Amino acid sequence: MAKSTANPSTIRKGADTSLGEFVQVWLRDAIREGQYPPGSRIREAEVAERLDVSRTPVREAFGRLQADGLLILTPWRGAQVAELDRNQVVELYAMRRALEGTAAALAAQHASKAEIDLLFDLLDQDNTGDGDSLRHADLNRQFHQALYGAGHNRYLLKALNALGDSLALLKSTTYEVSGRATTARAQHVSIADAIKKHDSDAAERAARAHIESAERARIQLLFGEQ
Repeated sequence: MAKSTANPSTIRKGADTSLGEFVQVWLRDAIREGQYPPGSRIREAEVAERLDVSRTPVREAFGRLQADGLLILTPWRGAQVAELDRNQVVELYAMRRALEGTAAALAAQHASKAEIDLLFDLLDQDNTGDGDSLRHADLNRQFHQALYGAGHNRYLLKALNALGDSLALLKSTTYEVSGRATTARAQHVSIADAIKKHDSDAAERAARAHIESAERARIQLLFGEQ
């Protein structure tokens, strides 16, 4: 059975957290971390044993994750991590384009000097052609998280985090596409430069263009389309 790096005892803290919520958070983290890839099956009994709970909260968590679109429940076959088809991927990136464009525009208005400095620090760390797709993907994730926070809008942040659950259903990373690391870094520079200049329109355009480019790379990676 795949194991999440999340610490169950840590997640379980909090008097207001039910067992079902606890299992839900643990499973969501495991899916996000790639411990349960799209299409893989998750056995109710194994989760219950791993987390030292009965099957009832596991079933409750399965139901919640199905409602969130992360799991597919089939009678007599249990739970399976969802896989996205081409149309779903296109819809996902359409929403991501809108949300991240808004996040960049807000960051241009509200980002502090420290938050802007963090964006450029991450760009400096990413200034390498070492070909390590996982390293570039991690720095990409940190850059986008920093961008979201710099927008200072709790509701937008909540929407982006929810979108992140669906993004976890996409196999692999677009940084496996040849030339993607160089292209994405240049696009990140454009976004950061616009934010530093407090140019909301330019920041939004740059972010939207970046996500459009990411969508093309994703379609190529998943479906072999150029």
